[in-house]
Amino acid sequence: MNQTTRAITDWLASAHPVPAQAQREFAVGIALVPTGEKFDAIRLPAPVVHAAAGSEAPDVVAAFLTKTLPGGAVIHDAYGVGVWYYALVPPGTYANWQAPDAEGLRPGTWLGVPRPDLTARPGPHWALPPHTAGSVCTAEAVADLVALGPSSPRPMPMAPERTP
Repeated sequence: MNQTTRAITDWLASAHPVPAQAQREFAVGIALVPTGEKFDAIRLPAPVVHAAAGSEAPDVVAAFLTKTLPGGAVIHDAYGVGVWYYALVPPGTYANWQAPDAEGLRPGTWLGVPRPDLTARPGPHWALPPHTAGSVCTAEAVADLVALGPSSPRPMPMAPERTP
């Protein structure tokens, strides 16, 4: 592990109440760390990210994220019912997050964070890996990305019922 990767791993592990535990988990691949101390996270639905990127292809999405969220870091988690991306943002972002179609994770939410070299499937991996310790996306850039994607369907107002 080179010096930069070690610094990034140490920074991510420092978000855990017991950093040595996170380091052990990173040795296997993914550590659970709480949000709120070193970073917050915004959960982005894959359809929003893919529409904004104009593709579902991992290399196209990665190039788009690199351009759209410079200096940031984004986790791609394709497990479970939905497919999600998690943009790491500065701590405190949750308190003011208001962009529709994306959810700010409450501080203290445990997030599966891949070790820095996991950049491809299978499993959770970095769609945009951190390049330095402290790599986070700006909240404004994440909100701009969300605005590029499709909006969730809005309920149509119902016409009043007519009585005969």
